[in-house]
Amino acid sequence: MTMNATIETAPRPDAVSQRLTFVLAAACGMVAANIYYAQPLIAPISAALGLSHAAAGLIVTMTQIGYGTGLLLIVPLGDLVENRALICSVIMLGAAALLAAAFATHALPFLLAALFIGLGSVAVQIIIPYAAHMAPEAIRGRVVGNVSTGLMLGIMLARPVSSFVTALLSWHAVFFASAALMIVLAAVLWMTLPKRKPVTRMHYGQLLLSMPHLVRATPLLRRRALYQASLFGAFTLFWTVAPLQLAGAFGFSQRGIALFALAGVAGVFAAPIAGRLADRGHSRIATLIAMLLTAAGFLVTFIGASGSMLNLACLVVAAIAIDIGVQGNVVLGFRAIFALGHEHRSRLNGLYMATFFAAGAAGSAVGAWAFAQGGWVLASAIGLALPVAGLLYAVTE
Repeated sequence: MTMNATIETAPRPDAVSQRLTFVLAAACGMVAANIYYAQPLIAPISAALGLSHAAAGLIVTMTQIGYGTGLLLIVPLGDLVENRALICSVIMLGAAALLAAAFATHALPFLLAALFIGLGSVAVQIIIPYAAHMAPEAIRGRVVGNVSTGLMLGIMLARPVSSFVTALLSWHAVFFASAALMIVLAAVLWMTLPKRKPVTRMHYGQLLLSMPHLVRATPLLRRRALYQASLFGAFTLFWTVAPLQLAGAFGFSQRGIALFALAGVAGVFAAPIAGRLADRGHSRIATLIAMLLTAAGFLVTFIGASGSMLNLACLVVAAIAIDIGVQGNVVLGFRAIFALGHEHRSRLNGLYMATFFAAGAAGSAVGAWAFAQGGWVLASAIGLALPVAGLLYAVTE
């Protein structure tokens, strides 16, 4: 089985305009937000649908399962199917699922809709390799970093936005609004994006079967995926337990927690900077800085007594540092794996994302368990251990 499955010409220097980069970044943010809208709404949604406290976690879990499945089964199609059509089709799948969730009055239809919301959200991971394909080699890191900025903004703004909309209207309104946004977005992308048609000799089954071979044959993919897994696991742990700490030690309301989440938006500025550093050949030092920043973020949370203003300020600093480290490092990983060749970019991206997404799911679960067992001290100690483990692995490069 050959890995030279796609025959394409190099992109023109002017293939990615500022306007196209902005459109792709905005699309990434809008689509990525769909994964996170429900996270702060578990209580009102589960109450409305009659879900027990024990089953309420399925609201988020089903979306994550759908997203993880899509990374492995849909994202690789970017190496096989014309990309504009694929992106718009997957977004419309997400729009249909969002509508189904908005209309749901019982648990089972909503959970099925959540699964397909996750599937539809993987359009983001088709857009990012598409942007890399359109960008010339000399500015690929910058373009991917700029597009990823939109992705990070979508992730960080989704939770406060859904909290505020629910407070003003209802949780149904969140899903109705996002469904409408996805329909408009698909139309805009269809009219705006240049076509990108891979010329492949593979069938879909062969495409999927080639992925284990890519893992074995690509040490850089394994290394970058594990780097990001160590940081993303820490990131999801932090954002799982920080709201619990804010509600318990500081008495924050849902709106207060939503405002705290805005601190993480500062991390989006790391993406374009990381892309430029990677273009200039500084990926290794930038990776080490990202890991040190993430570790330092957890360390500063031990400053000040729990519940004090000093400790709250340190939590804000931690949120910013952790987000900068994680968002910067993911772009460094994109830049590295996309340089391996256009013929298997989508599969490499699917494998890269699936690896650290699994670590993120584990980090969230471990964080909730650790907080229940030992509070913030135990949870943050585990969070600190993850980027330290990444650092120890990085020094072997």
